[in-house]
Amino acid sequence: MMVQLVNTVDTPHEVDRESAVPVNKAENRSLYASREAIHPKAAHGRFRRFKWAMVVILLGIYYVAPWLRWTRPGDAPDQAILIDMANRRFYFFFIEIWPQEFYYIAGLLIMAGVGLFLVTSLFGRAWCGYACPQTVWTDLYVWVESKIEGDRNARIRLDAAPWSVSKLSRRSFKMLVWLLIAIATGGFWVFYFADAPTLFRELVTGEAPSVAYFTIAILTATTFTFAGFMREQVCTYMCPWPRIQGAMLDEESLIVTYNAWRGEPRHSGRKKAEAQGLKIGDCVDCNACVAVCPMGIDIRDGNQLECINCALCIDACDAVMDKIGKPRGLINYTTADLYAANVAGKNEHWNWRHLIRPRTIIYFTAWAGVGLAMLFSITHRTQLDVNVVADRNPLYVTLSDGAIRNGYTIKILNKRQQPRTFRLSIDKLSGATMEMVGDSGAKGTSFDIAVEPDKLKAVKIYVSTDEHDIIKHEHTRFEFKVEELSPKGDVPAETATYDALFHGPDDKE
Repeated sequence: MMVQLVNTVDTPHEVDRESAVPVNKAENRSLYASREAIHPKAAHGRFRRFKWAMVVILLGIYYVAPWLRWTRPGDAPDQAILIDMANRRFYFFFIEIWPQEFYYIAGLLIMAGVGLFLVTSLFGRAWCGYACPQTVWTDLYVWVESKIEGDRNARIRLDAAPWSVSKLSRRSFKMLVWLLIAIATGGFWVFYFADAPTLFRELVTGEAPSVAYFTIAILTATTFTFAGFMREQVCTYMCPWPRIQGAMLDEESLIVTYNAWRGEPRHSGRKKAEAQGLKIGDCVDCNACVAVCPMGIDIRDGNQLECINCALCIDACDAVMDKIGKPRGLINYTTADLYAANVAGKNEHWNWRHLIRPRTIIYFTAWAGVGLAMLFSITHRTQLDVNVVADRNPLYVTLSDGAIRNGYTIKILNKRQQPRTFRLSIDKLSGATMEMVGDSGAKGTSFDIAVEPDKLKAVKIYVSTDEHDIIKHEHTRFEFKVEELSPKGDVPAETATYDALFHGPDDKE
C-alpha cells in the first residue's frame, strides 16, 4: 500500500500540501486490483458540523424510537412505533394501520420516492451525503477509527507497518467497538417488530424467537462489513442511485463544484510564480480537497458518479482560502448555469428563486398531493369495516316451501380499542329473513352482534325469500346494513352498508 504523508510546499501562510492520491479516480481504478484503503482526513467547517448534526439526529431517532411508549387500551402493545407482524398491525403513535389499509404504506413509499426526486433535483445527492444509512454509519465508524488509530497520517502509517502487539491491539479494539455498534444496529431494528422491553428481556435470557437472533446476526454482519470495510464501494458499485440521479438533475440543480474558472491554472509555489509574472489561479494544489474526500476522488476533475455531495471538500478548501487570504467558494455548491455564466465573465450568484422551476414544482405537487390525500383519508376514515363473501357453491338452495336461500359470510371489523355492538339487517330485499348459523337457528330481520376491541368477527348468515318478483329474476341487488348500537362517550355511532346480490334459480353464474 502506498504511504501518503504530508509535505510542506512553498505556499503562503504555511499551507500544507497533502500527498493524497484520488484512488477512486477513473484512471486510477482497476476492476482487477485490490481495494486501496481510503483514509479521509478530518474536516472542520459548517458542512462537517451539519453532517455531525444529521448523524446525531438520525441515529438518535433510530435507537430511541422503539422505546417510546404510547398507551393503548385493550391488549394492544403500549409502543408508539411498532410493526406487529403477528397481529398484522402497524402502529405509529395514534395511527393504526390494518392489512387491508396497506395502501397507506404504498402511499408512504410513493412519497419517499418522489421526495428523493425532489431533493435530488434541488440539491443533488444531498440524501447520499447526509442522510443515507451507509453514509451515517460510515461516518460513525470512521470517527471511531480516528479515535483509536489516530489521524489520517497515523492510520496510513499503521496500515503500512508490520504486525506488532501495538498494531494488533489497536485493530482488535477498533473491531470490537465496530462489532458492538453493528450488534446495536441489528438489535434495535428487531425492536420495531415486537414490544421492545419484552423482546430485550427475551434476547438477554435466550428466550427470544430464533428469527430475532437470525435478523440481528444478518444486520450485524452487513453493518460491520459495509461501514467498516466496503464504505465507498457500496456507493460506487452496489447502489443504483448514482446511475439514476442524472435523470433527476438539470442545469439549476445545486451540486458540489470546483470553480475552475477561478482556480486555474493552479500552482503550488505561489510566491515564485508571482515573482516570475506567471498567471495563476486561486488553487494552490494543496490536495486538501482530496485528503478529506471519503469517496477517494478529486473534485477538481469535475462532476463524477462517485461524488456523494457531502461538501467536506468545501470545508477543506475554505480553510485553505482563509489561510492565503482569498475569498471562500473556490469549491462550493453551484449550478451548471451559474458555472457557465461565471466562465463567461458574468458575476452571478445563486438565490432562492432558482429552487422554483417546472421540474421542482411538478415533484412538489405530486409529493404534496399524495401526502394530503393520505392525511384526508386517515382523518376521515371510519372505525368500522364490513365485508361480505357470498357462497359460490351452491349459489342458492330451493327450500321445501319454495323459498330461495342464499348464504353469506359477514365480516365485521371493529377498529376501536373498546368492545362494540352492531345491528346487522338487510335492506332493499322485500320479504327476506335472515338465519344466523350457530345461533340455535335464530331467524329474523336483524341480529345484534358483539365485536371485541380491535378484532374482526365473521358470522355465517342465510338470507331467504319467497317473493315471486325476486325469485323470477336471475339476481337482485340488495344491501347489508351494519349499525353501531349505544356508542360510548361523545363518539358518534357509525353505520356501514355493503352491496350484495341475491341469486335466483335462473342465474347462470
